[in-house]
Amino acid sequence: MRGKAIELISLVCQSRAEIRAHGVSILLGAYTWNLKTGKPAEIATIAIATKDGASVSEAGVIARALYTARDLIHTPANIKNPLWMAQEAKKIAEEKGLSISVLAGKDLSQFGGLRAVGNSSPKPGPRFIEITYIPKGKARSAAALPHVVIVGKGITFDTGGISLKRPYEFMTAMKSDMAGAAAALATISALPDLQPQVKVTVLMMCAENSLSGTSQRPSDVITQYGGTTVEIINTDAEGRLVLADGLAYAVENLDPDYLFDIATLTGSATLGLGRQYAALYTRDEKLAKELVSIGESSGERVWHMPLIDDYRDSLESDVADLNHAADKGDYSAGSVTAALYLEHFVGESRWVHLDIAGTGRSETDSGENAKGGTGFGVRFFIDWILSLS
Repeated sequence: MRGKAIELISLVCQSRAEIRAHGVSILLGAYTWNLKTGKPAEIATIAIATKDGASVSEAGVIARALYTARDLIHTPANIKNPLWMAQEAKKIAEEKGLSISVLAGKDLSQFGGLRAVGNSSPKPGPRFIEITYIPKGKARSAAALPHVVIVGKGITFDTGGISLKRPYEFMTAMKSDMAGAAAALATISALPDLQPQVKVTVLMMCAENSLSGTSQRPSDVITQYGGTTVEIINTDAEGRLVLADGLAYAVENLDPDYLFDIATLTGSATLGLGRQYAALYTRDEKLAKELVSIGESSGERVWHMPLIDDYRDSLESDVADLNHAADKGDYSAGSVTAALYLEHFVGESRWVHLDIAGTGRSETDSGENAKGGTGFGVRFFIDWILSLS
């Protein structure tokens, strides 16, 4: 029914969760996006017959959030830069009554990873975007609520920098390298309508990884937020640099009860799990089981991956505290070593890393996914946050 002006009526006599999932899936199947001129795309009309109107309403909220994520991901990088991302976040925050702050320029002096990547494209340069949701009537008692912080990778285009991405055909899809930040923003956009009794903060780490005279170089040494020095080996391993700043900022300033990051981070995750499962990393076995179950019920499945301490020596550096590309080892476990790098910045937090390199993008029109950005993570986060209420 995608792109067709058909009328669809569905009769549903199932559980509340199944009704909601059914509604979300139908709406996703109707999603289209393009910048074609001429006749506008046709839009399907969908009706769901059920006594449980609340579940249908929730399905609409979640589907709209997914549409938001997909629209952000599909927007081409000549339109979508870090400034544009900040402007879109401000529009959503204003519409939904969320608090927002945006840092740029000199205000990013402590964010060494974000600056190292984003200064390769100095006009407009990188942005750090912080958005917060607090339930209605809970502003004074927000400290008593569970606090969830989600850090999203927001690389609006990734050339690989000086370590230019090859083969060059791989670069075409790199407008979707901000899918983690898109999922985080879309998630928080739905919360004012759903009103979970949870405080949620989203940190969007937005930059363009370009090739220019101001690009970072292999052999540079940068200082991440919080003071860790890092030897740059491969400028195409930029995502972990911007995420590390966000994670360290969250630990130092936000006191999270749960700290997540979400990113299209490594091709290794796709090699290991394909496009049906995201790689999930955490030391918290109980939380991992809960999240795996949420993934199965939400339709956004995750696989609990190991944080293998034997691989930590790959992050050693002769000249800095760490090298970010696991250059000292040959473990053929790029998704694992990337997660180990990020873990260095999370302190004692209950931390979860989601590598959505495979699931964040669909290469074909297939079922509920249109070709391109999927919005993976939105249903997963919303369902889990609702479970905390």
